[in-house]
Amino acid sequence: MIDERIIALGFFDGVHRGHGQLLAQCRKMADTHHCKAAAVTFSNHPDGLVFGKSPELINSDADRALLMQRKYGIDEILMLPFDEKMMNMPWRDFFDMLCREYGAAGVVCGHDFCFGARGEGNARSLQQVCSEIGIPCVVIPEQKHDGITISSTYIRGLLQAGNVEQAAEFLGHYHMMSGRVISGRKLGRTLGIPTANIAPKEGLVELRHGVYACRVHLEGGYYMAVTNVGNRPTVNGHHVTIEPWILDFDGDLYGKDLRLSFHRFLRPEQKFASLDELKAAIGADAIKTRDYFCDLNLDKCKIMDVI
Repeated sequence: MIDERIIALGFFDGVHRGHGQLLAQCRKMADTHHCKAAAVTFSNHPDGLVFGKSPELINSDADRALLMQRKYGIDEILMLPFDEKMMNMPWRDFFDMLCREYGAAGVVCGHDFCFGARGEGNARSLQQVCSEIGIPCVVIPEQKHDGITISSTYIRGLLQAGNVEQAAEFLGHYHMMSGRVISGRKLGRTLGIPTANIAPKEGLVELRHGVYACRVHLEGGYYMAVTNVGNRPTVNGHHVTIEPWILDFDGDLYGKDLRLSFHRFLRPEQKFASLDELKAAIGADAIKTRDYFCDLNLDKCKIMDVI
């Protein structure tokens, strides 16, 4: 017997506050109907196939799932491939699949949700077919913050400009990124500033190059970090890396997984005349990072930081 689920529909890039209204409603309905709360989404952005180009995404699939589960209590993340078959599937067939294969006992979607071949299915279609078979369907209206419509597109622009604090207001959490530490040039160790080297995941939005005050989750612990995003012009770097210097941590990081949350943009990346100047600047960044977290409201940090 297939488990019954209340299903939230969407791509959920960034898992922002607008998505949060939808996911919270899904969780509430699942509790009311004593079934699972599930998000049905796609492992690749539909625009890549429909329009030939996918937008740069805010989160990886794994981080998107983590945010939905940890922040909104979604039990299952069902990531379907968006392929030719899915793109050409009539909208009613897609809905029937949700009922037949995933036990849809109710559906939640956004007001602008479209699905099925040529996007012919929409929120009104879902409401009508759900009414016909006697299951609930809730459509979440447009969500705004400070008079601005909350959207993944708008948030991407904020991140590209380095406005991580404003992005957090629209996301409802600090921008989060996870990755595995890889071997680097080990230059930081010679300066007494050992950094972890993380290769950016392909297809994700590139933050403004510069230095950020971050928080790191590593091996069950939380640490402050000074994080450089960019190509390290002082040492003639040629590719973009993400390099957190984890404060008050001493240990081997190679091959380990960590998660970063970006709290504040400190300064643009720049080319210094010498390594001594670079070291002094990073030292000043560390002081600013410590001051930031010392002044940060801890209750806000717990709410906004879901790493």
